Amino acid sequence: NLYITIAKNEKLNDARKVFDEMCIKPIELWNRMISEYVGIGNVECARRLFDDMPDRDVVSWNSMISAYAKVGDVGNARNLFGHMPEKNVISWTSMIGAYARSGDLETARNFFEKMPEKNVVSWNSMISSYTQNGKFKEALDLFVTMQLEGVDLDGFTFVSALSACSHLGALEFGKWVHYLIKDWPELAVIVGTALVEMYAKCGDVNKAFTIFIKIGNKDVFCYNVMIKSLAIHGRIEDAIKIFHLMQKRGLKPNDFTLTSALFACSHGGLVEEGRKIFYSMEREFGISPKVEHYGCMIDLLSRKGQLEEAQFVVKEMPFEPDIAIWGALLGGCRERSDLKLAEGVIERAGKLEANESGVYVLLSNIYASVGQWPEALCAREKMEEKSIWKRTGCSTVIHVGD
Repeated sequence: NLYITIAKNEKLNDARKVFDEMCIKPIELWNRMISEYVGIGNVECARRLFDDMPDRDVVSWNSMISAYAKVGDVGNARNLFGHMPEKNVISWTSMIGAYARSGDLETARNFFEKMPEKNVVSWNSMISSYTQNGKFKEALDLFVTMQLEGVDLDGFTFVSALSACSHLGALEFGKWVHYLIKDWPELAVIVGTALVEMYAKCGDVNKAFTIFIKIGNKDVFCYNVMIKSLAIHGRIEDAIKIFHLMQKRGLKPNDFTLTSALFACSHGGLVEEGRKIFYSMEREFGISPKVEHYGCMIDLLSRKGQLEEAQFVVKEMPFEPDIAIWGALLGGCRERSDLKLAEGVIERAGKLEANESGVYVLLSNIYASVGQWPEALCAREKMEEKSIWKRTGCSTVIHVGD
């Protein structure tokens, strides 16, 4: 929030004036001031303070390395790391994060392997680096190694491993992770949410829902995952019930919640419920509809043949429709075989994104559905003239472990 940031800056400026007027400044105070500047993203001021320090300890060095790592400045982070007189596990872990954020996982792994000592944070950093960079198999392989070496796991370890399982569709591996979590006395909401997402993405939405019920003190993110998962699996009424339940529990929906609820309405054909949610966004939740909310609403209306209202919503949008919006409207045209509207849409959509195959495929299908084969062929030929091709879908099967 901009106002919070400004307030923090003003308080920090006042603190800096007091700091500058002090005759004797203990090293802990220098470190605190550096940390405050790093906290608001002012790396330049933090570095000037660091350079002015008469003496530095390991905390001073780590603060600056971490600051550069967070902004993706690997060069300065590495330079400081090289000059650091005494390194500890935090120093090495910060460098792992710095290289991972820059996409250099090979160097990050080299740092990890060279660490004189590792703790659970170091392991978590490397595993999450793989997960965040799409190297899910590598993340799970390292998770297994962590287990074999007897390192104590924490919630962040489980979340990273479960995220990798979700992306791979590795249900059996996810079940093994769940078995390890069962030894915990209490299911933390962040871990519980990761379990819900893993089971749902791997196809077992009933198990996901069972775990969701058991999670105490659910937050908005937890509800979001459950609503979207239920909607994707066709449990539309349950998704909407959960959407209303979270509000009864005093939680305010955010952008993603409303997108998920509208997605559920769209795929369940719940026009009235969708209208109620969409038109109450600003009034009840203080959220202006974004393109994804408009997209869900237009898709809902188009699917149910409410093409006039869908066109009205498009016209009322405060920004230019993207190709997904036009695609939703074209889908409705196809269902109703509305050639006149479809041709108008394709003209505007073509100007917006000439290299998008979907609009031409839909138009061709609309012509074909009413037996206008020459026109259908013409739409396909236009796609070929522009060198637009519909990419063939494919899937992969990934084996994790030996």
